Amino acid sequence: MSSSFNLSLPVAIGCDHAGFEYKSKLVQWLQEQGFQTIDMGVHQNSSVDYPDYAHPVADSVEKNEAAFGILLCGSANGVCMTANKHSGIRAALCWQTDVAKITRQHNNANIICIPARFVAFEYARQMVQVFMDTQFDGGRHQLRIDKQTPPRLLKGGN
Repeated sequence: MSSSFNLSLPVAIGCDHAGFEYKSKLVQWLQEQGFQTIDMGVHQNSSVDYPDYAHPVADSVEKNEAAFGILLCGSANGVCMTANKHSGIRAALCWQTDVAKITRQHNNANIICIPARFVAFEYARQMVQVFMDTQFDGGRHQLRIDKQTPPRLLKGGN
């Protein structure tokens, strides 16, 4: 498992209506920093269902079509729960930079989920920067990640 992101790949980003403004600003900021983005929407500020945007972001990370993902919604709980239904996805709800850092160091998170209604934009941007810059520590943390698969699935059950 890679300890850092392959930033030659694009960054996948998506949101619901509550995250639209932040997503638009993050796309612009990422592109100004020289990163490619895959903007999964929403593309206008009208009420939508967050799973319709969380699944495509998670799919792109799961298929290694994106370096990592960024998801935003009001509380970030919905997009985080949805993304974590995908194999190999470790989506982390982050509300401060220290949380963004430790989810990378200890959990090898590959999608950052940001609660747009509860953090200022500049703080959201800082969390994304920390998330991108932080490497996975591996070691004992990899052993813990390996244990996340339910035992019944390891035995071939449903």
